[in-house]
Amino acid sequence: MEQITYERDGGVGWITLNRPDKLNALTSVMSDELCDVLEEIHGDDGVRAVVVTGAGRGFCAGQDLTEFRDAYVSGDRPDIEQHLAETYHRLIPLIVETPKPVIAGVNGVAAGAGLSLAIACDVRVASDEARLTQAFVKIGLIPDSGGTYLLPRVVGYAKALELSITGEMIDAAEAHRIHLVNRVVPADSFADELRAYAERLAAMPTLAIAETKRLLRQALTLDLHDALQREAEAQARMGKTEDHTEGVMAFAEKRDPTFRGR
Repeated sequence: MEQITYERDGGVGWITLNRPDKLNALTSVMSDELCDVLEEIHGDDGVRAVVVTGAGRGFCAGQDLTEFRDAYVSGDRPDIEQHLAETYHRLIPLIVETPKPVIAGVNGVAAGAGLSLAIACDVRVASDEARLTQAFVKIGLIPDSGGTYLLPRVVGYAKALELSITGEMIDAAEAHRIHLVNRVVPADSFADELRAYAERLAAMPTLAIAETKRLLRQALTLDLHDALQREAEAQARMGKTEDHTEGVMAFAEKRDPTFRGR
């Protein structure tokens, strides 16, 4: 791979955006590589949690606009709709629908599509040096890459609208206050704390996590009675898993459970 790296360390799959000289700005190549790795992860039972982070001092500065330089210089316009269909419309659903916990390790700036990438993940752990912005309005565009869908679900409509129409850059503390990130840790211990958190999630019952993710997504558009029914059906499936039996036995025997995703 040219623009990302991927490695598996125990039960954690580590995806690192690897264009540090460009603050890991997204390109078509990077998007394709991310899609390939995520598809591999979907089918790899050995991966029990996933981390997406950035090399160097940035998480992701958003779309690399130099991909469109020739069109702008010639007086033409890039086909943004086609670009979105070929990149983020594949990538963002793959992240959201990954049947394992996905953690964004926001080590630095997350802007535009880079912010969308972070909020597509299930949990965001941020360095106290991270900065986040919904930057599209600053170049006369609207939020894409799932930004209009994901951001209101994370921070609520009013705050999502404010961030989107001002393009305000906020620091990690403010991002945590408005629930845009889940945790903020010191920059000098960021790598260690991110790893410890990922390993903690990897030790959890992954089938139950996958079902929980799916049910919470569906419940956003269901009425209460439908949500209750789907919970009951999923609970019946979970009740037949080895992980459930292990959890009950560990509780009874006053020991830590060992979950295997079965």
